[in-house]
Amino acid sequence: MANEKSFIRRRKKALIIGGGLLLLALIIILNLNSQREKSVQVTVEKVTAHDLASVISASGEIKPKKNVNISAQVPGRIVKIGVEEGDEIKAGDFLLQLDATQYEANAERDRAFIQSTKADLIQAEARMKRDATYAEAQRKLFAEGLISQDQLDTARVQAETSGAQFKSIQFQIQQAEASLKSTLDSLSKTVYSSPIDGVVTSLRIEEGEIALIGTMNNPGTVLMTLADLSVMEVEVEVDETDVVGLALGQPAMVKVDAFPEVEFQGKVTEIGSSAIQRSTVSTTTQEAKDFKVTITLDDPARKLKPGLSASADITTAEKKGVLAVPIAALVLREKPKPDTGEAAAAPASSASKTDEEGVYLVETGRAKFAPVRKGITGEMFVEIVEGLKEGQEIVSGPYSSLRLLKDGTLLKPEVKAASKAEPK
Repeated sequence: MANEKSFIRRRKKALIIGGGLLLLALIIILNLNSQREKSVQVTVEKVTAHDLASVISASGEIKPKKNVNISAQVPGRIVKIGVEEGDEIKAGDFLLQLDATQYEANAERDRAFIQSTKADLIQAEARMKRDATYAEAQRKLFAEGLISQDQLDTARVQAETSGAQFKSIQFQIQQAEASLKSTLDSLSKTVYSSPIDGVVTSLRIEEGEIALIGTMNNPGTVLMTLADLSVMEVEVEVDETDVVGLALGQPAMVKVDAFPEVEFQGKVTEIGSSAIQRSTVSTTTQEAKDFKVTITLDDPARKLKPGLSASADITTAEKKGVLAVPIAALVLREKPKPDTGEAAAAPASSASKTDEEGVYLVETGRAKFAPVRKGITGEMFVEIVEGLKEGQEIVSGPYSSLRLLKDGTLLKPEVKAASKAEPK
């Protein structure tokens, strides 16, 4: 009996010790599992107010507002050039002259023909009056029965013929005068004068060369180019995704590659209504479309020359003291679907997914997604119109860590110093 009681006590003691060891092992396993939860190292900063400026950047070249190509209007050999490239000129100044010998000869021929025809007109008028008088006399004689009907008809025909000849010569004179007018016009186009005040920016010909006029498929000779450099513009090409945000009058800061230390101020004065047509268009791929935008400089320097490469930063919107977060902090995720309790269906196509944009907040050391509504976008920051409050901590990077985050992810934060307002 005593042995039986001793056995029960030993067994009970063993069960207690075994249960304690099992509990201790369970605690150790749970502790190890909690320690094995991985944390993601991230950069954290607070939501603060910033001054933002939304800017569209584009590149192009300097061009004068008024640019005139002097082209050949009549063919001819260039006999005299009165300017050189770079010369400043006034409206009406002599530019060049073509050989006018042929046009002067044509004008003299037309004048001589007119004079000769006018002499013929005098004779024709005299014959017309004589035949008209004779026909009237014959009519009276016929009325008295002194001549026959044939004689009267002959006199009438002669009078009508003389009148027709007189009118024909009048028409010849009109035709010759029109020819002389055309010849004199061509003669006047052998001498070229400046239509504007400006500068000779390009001189493409030499004395002795032949100037040719253009046709539909063959452009004529461009003799020189004149430009008014007092008003300068920058023509830039803006992408189709940005051009919708532009408006006339928006300020722009222009930098010219040839003068990197100088900044020129200007305003948007023209926005293309259709995309720029390229010379080669791919039929297999959809290429990006660009639109021409013109910026007029407020105070262009005289040293600016047409054709210089330039870049422009156009300010489309400005806001001061608005809540903003770094652009890199924004993430796009698929919007979670409500739980219907049904078995998961086959994966939906990407076209049927609904995405939402937001940031990851830091709450009790873990990530929590917060959808936001954006405003204007600056160089480094984007305005948050709805979804955040000033002072909240958000995950701002790095990108490799943001890709791994989900709601509830354990974070290992590294606080980033407060950012200053964006430079304008």
